[in-house]
Amino acid sequence: MHEIIRSSKAPAPIGPYSQAVRAGGFIFVSGQVSIDPATGQVVADDVASQTRRAIESLRAILDAAGSSLEKIVKTTLYLRDMNDFAKVNEVYAAFFVKDPPARATIQAAALPKGLAVEIDAIAVD
Repeated sequence: MHEIIRSSKAPAPIGPYSQAVRAGGFIFVSGQVSIDPATGQVVADDVASQTRRAIESLRAILDAAGSSLEKIVKTTLYLRDMNDFAKVNEVYAAFFVKDPPARATIQAAALPKGLAVEIDAIAVD
């Protein structure tokens, strides 16, 4: 059994996938990027602002699931340019102050809408 999670406070999917799925005691959140949920438009050009918006979308989806950022156990960050690693880390660290989740960071050849960062997450239910 699984449950689809939706939040109007995060961007609607731009393809055939769900914002998140609850299954087996976990919440699997699809990759989030810097898109305004109200307009569907890119929020910012700089990687710090894009990272902030992506994490805020993760938070909104987890809130809709009755969970929170504090319950994330694993994230994957996809960066257009690994040279942005320090800037992304600075923003990321502000959201995950205590006991941060496990994480992988990957440089991607391209991301949706030419954005600089995408973040997905797995949280405990």
